[in-house]
Amino acid sequence: MNLFVANWKMHKTRAEARAFAADLGARIGNARLRVELVLAPPLTALDAALDQAGRWSLAAQNVAADASGAFTGEVSAQMLADAGCRYAIVGHSERRRLFGEDGRLLERKLARCREAGLTPIYCLGETEEERQRDATESVLTRQTETLAGDPASLPLVVAYEPVWAIGSGRAATPRDAAAARELLERLLGSRSDLRLLYGGSVTAANARELLDVSGMDGFLIGGASLDAAGFASIAGIAPAPAP
Repeated sequence: MNLFVANWKMHKTRAEARAFAADLGARIGNARLRVELVLAPPLTALDAALDQAGRWSLAAQNVAADASGAFTGEVSAQMLADAGCRYAIVGHSERRRLFGEDGRLLERKLARCREAGLTPIYCLGETEEERQRDATESVLTRQTETLAGDPASLPLVVAYEPVWAIGSGRAATPRDAAAARELLERLLGSRSDLRLLYGGSVTAANARELLDVSGMDGFLIGGASLDAAGFASIAGIAPAPAP
């Protein structure tokens, strides 16, 4: 089943999250979805984004590397699971670049997710400079090494997000995304339950071709997911009929 994750980043108040959830719920109605939807709101809006009907799941945008303790401002995996999360994003390029998160730290975050029963959405991807010097394969190979200790029998989502495409309006070509998928399938071939997503300037205009040509299992969507209609369109959900 294809997976579509809305990463809202640092956007939306609780009231705005409730309005989005109501809009998305109205568009879905009682239809039986053929895709899986996940919302990753700010921590303050987790409860507001929750769907009591279970038509979508929740993801945390980040997770602490420690299970508990004197870590002011951190939120543990167990707390996130208790708040209703099913998934947690680990290793997003903004966390790597802006907050210095490296492979060793991400290994600990992955372990905490597993202890709490959360499925990680592990992000990786090359920068513009790495792409220009044809280092994409070596970068992705190195970044997948962080997953070496993660149990291969457990469900895992890996999101390929070329850093140069995130928020730039420049998406990878469908063939670029397909090449990344093929490489990741080789590198992670021992996984028994693996879904591969593409992320990076996904829009309603380019989503279908990206999905069809790349063979990806869905998208991790940033800016285009802030609007319920746009997110629904990318996920292939038909709009609700006019009243």
